[in-house]
Amino acid sequence: MDEAAGSAGSAGRPRGVSSTEPGPTAEELLVRVAKGDEPAFELLYEKLAGPILGLVRRVVRDGAQSEEVAQEVLVELWRTATRYSPERGSAMNWAMTLAHRRAVDRVRSARASTDREQKATFEAARARPFDEVAEAVTSRWERQQVRKCLSNLTELQRESVMLAYYQGYTYREVAEVLSAPQGTIKTRLRDGLIRLRDCLGVTA
Repeated sequence: MDEAAGSAGSAGRPRGVSSTEPGPTAEELLVRVAKGDEPAFELLYEKLAGPILGLVRRVVRDGAQSEEVAQEVLVELWRTATRYSPERGSAMNWAMTLAHRRAVDRVRSARASTDREQKATFEAARARPFDEVAEAVTSRWERQQVRKCLSNLTELQRESVMLAYYQGYTYREVAEVLSAPQGTIKTRLRDGLIRLRDCLGVTA
């Protein structure tokens, strides 16, 4: 009897097909998330976290920053779920679009920050107050005399001398700061030092 019942029950299902119903799709979950359904968001997180992180890693490269961006994208999905409409495409494509946009923004922001730091370093080197440099000059000469002699140099000579001899820059670094060929910098330094030596009355 039991055997017959078992056979009858199994006959009602095609062989190889599980009786377990498939879970909700990402689209269905996103619609539920838009209504504030937190359990739905946990399921959506499990579905999308991996693909989102993978895409972000390919763009950002840095592991720690990639994880940060991926978390930001998932939070944005929670906050903006009400904007999603199934008619516009799959939830996966929508999430990947958000992820790509965030990743590109992070890369651009990092580059801009690096550019600002480099520019600030160069500008600080060029605009360093005269008194800070003059204090490093031997007490044998008065500051006023040093200023006067430096003012007699050309602008490129003066900046080259200050960067190379008072701030310890190499020829290459001076050339980068002043955006001039290295050979030109060497020539200006030599000429500037000769004029500075003569002005200060330094004898060989």
